[in-house]
Amino acid sequence: MTDTTGTPSPDDVARMAVELRNWGRWGEDDERGALNLITDEKRAQAVALAREGLSVSCARALPVTPSMENQHPAQHYMISGGDQVSEDTPFAFAADYIGIAPHGMATTHLDALCHIFYEGKIYNGYSKDEVRTDGAQKNSIMAGAEGIVSRGVLLDIPAVRDTDFLEPGERITIADLEAAEGRQGVRVESGDILLVYTGRDRRKESRGPMAPFDGLAGLDAGCLPWLRERDVAVNGCDGVTDALPSGIEGWAMPLHSVAIANMGVHLIDNMYLEGLVGACRERNQYEFLFTLAPLRLEGGTASPVNPLAIF
Repeated sequence: MTDTTGTPSPDDVARMAVELRNWGRWGEDDERGALNLITDEKRAQAVALAREGLSVSCARALPVTPSMENQHPAQHYMISGGDQVSEDTPFAFAADYIGIAPHGMATTHLDALCHIFYEGKIYNGYSKDEVRTDGAQKNSIMAGAEGIVSRGVLLDIPAVRDTDFLEPGERITIADLEAAEGRQGVRVESGDILLVYTGRDRRKESRGPMAPFDGLAGLDAGCLPWLRERDVAVNGCDGVTDALPSGIEGWAMPLHSVAIANMGVHLIDNMYLEGLVGACRERNQYEFLFTLAPLRLEGGTASPVNPLAIF
């Protein structure tokens, strides 16, 4: 597949939402979406890629400090600590409390398929009313309760563009994705977990932080048919997959709207990919065993995760 003529129009995205839709593909009661593409054979293929035993975390540290990126900081409080205990106490312990609002631009998290509403529906045509103030009754994060294990593929977009990082608002095209495949000697296949590197953290080190909603590099909406054609099971990014701003009137986050609500593709937002990029470049290897395990949170719309790439 090659690029069409630039960023899609609002009508184009509305058409893609229907044409690329996976509602009913895995049954009228399905709540797993594209996770169904990860077969036992796919997992076995992925496990065979772990030859060295090297494990690389793709998660950010839980963000407890308020910032432009972190409007809802994670809460980490000590309930008890050693500085409160006498040295001659026969038995004592440390304990803490953690509270997290996973959505947003700071915490590495997996979006559940109930996270996005599209024309009053969530993935597979369930009503938005299934996501209530006491939790999601359909399409919750429990779709990943047994863990998600597949072949991971990293596409290094700054390397393709011969730069250290993309600028906020830069949109990645199908041509970029396929150029990365060709440069790296890898092809995204059905059931893969696709990770897209934009250099977000490298840019932050070089230029300083900025409010992510003011601009963030990511995929152009024109990539949606490619993701569907390749049957990507999960998509992750060091941003939020969507390029911000989208450049499409009325579609603030078209990748979220179409991929999650219509295609049933879970998204991993705010990954930390610098360590993985370094490992891939050092080995000239861009495929690996990839695992993540969301919390078993009944009714949850997302979960913080610590994804692992294993070579």
